[in-house]
Amino acid sequence: MDAQLEGLSKKFNQEIAAARDSRTAGDIEIKYLGRRGELTRILRGLDRLPMERRRALGSEANALKVQLEKIIKEKIKTFSAAEFRGLGQKERVDITAPARRRVGHLHPVSIIQRELEDLFRGMGFIVAAGPELESDYYNFEALNIPPHHPARDMQDTFYIEGRDDLVLRTQTSPIQIRAMQKYGVPLRMIGPGRCFRNEATDVRHEHTFYQLEGVVISEDTSFADMKGVLEIVARHLYGQKTEVRLRPKFFPFVEPGVNGEVTCFLCRGKGCRLCKGSGWLEIFGAGMIHPNVLSVGGADPKKYQGFAFGFGLTRLVMLKYNIDDIRHFLSGDLRFIQQF
Repeated sequence: MDAQLEGLSKKFNQEIAAARDSRTAGDIEIKYLGRRGELTRILRGLDRLPMERRRALGSEANALKVQLEKIIKEKIKTFSAAEFRGLGQKERVDITAPARRRVGHLHPVSIIQRELEDLFRGMGFIVAAGPELESDYYNFEALNIPPHHPARDMQDTFYIEGRDDLVLRTQTSPIQIRAMQKYGVPLRMIGPGRCFRNEATDVRHEHTFYQLEGVVISEDTSFADMKGVLEIVARHLYGQKTEVRLRPKFFPFVEPGVNGEVTCFLCRGKGCRLCKGSGWLEIFGAGMIHPNVLSVGGADPKKYQGFAFGFGLTRLVMLKYNIDDIRHFLSGDLRFIQQF
């Protein structure tokens, strides 16, 4: 045998003979046979040798590899059996017993989403869902945003290559059209979900975020009803003294439309860094559903009316927990997640 291989074999046999458990044997396997193992490096270096030398050394190295794999397999099998018997002697494990610790951790967005779903169910709302890969029709046209409408410029959209009719949805609003078509009217519905926009990321913007859509449709639903529902949500999240302020804003799918603001929970309306001195925080958009949208959903706009609202769910979570960088949510950093 080649002197290099003979030395490696001798060293391996000494270490495996000294191993006392399956974990140590596994470490030895990685040391010699892993991707960067000592024998693996020899095998990968064969192509730099002359042909005759390559054949002779390659044959010996491969034979040694098979031998080492067999030894390790037998050792790990022996150790594992002994360890299992030892475990049975030391303690009896009831595999039907509850776990002793929690496995996994709810994401802060999931925490607030579930909290709001419970709140709305208590008010008689259903929880609906829609596809994240949405048609251009449902994402824009059905919501009173025809092709070339300037409102499309407000949403930097991800289109599917070769399919101009498919987009990653930019908002949860398509859920309200699908819910009207599926369940009919009258209707009380919320639709939480993930949205996507082709944006440059910074502390306040992210390409993937969460929204929560809601609609109420009946024969006599009013603007006052809308404000009442939104006040319940705001006070549930930020305290019973929270006030809601509505200011006019254009949205193509509602008329009239409003921006919804709540008193800053940090300074209680006095003005601080979080609210930029205004005393108010913008958390939702809302308005009375446009007749065109009602018609697309299958509701007669002469008989029915309703309101729609949309919360930036990710923004609600940031305000709730005073999180200063939206990029933390998708970081996968357990130091962030485990705080909640």
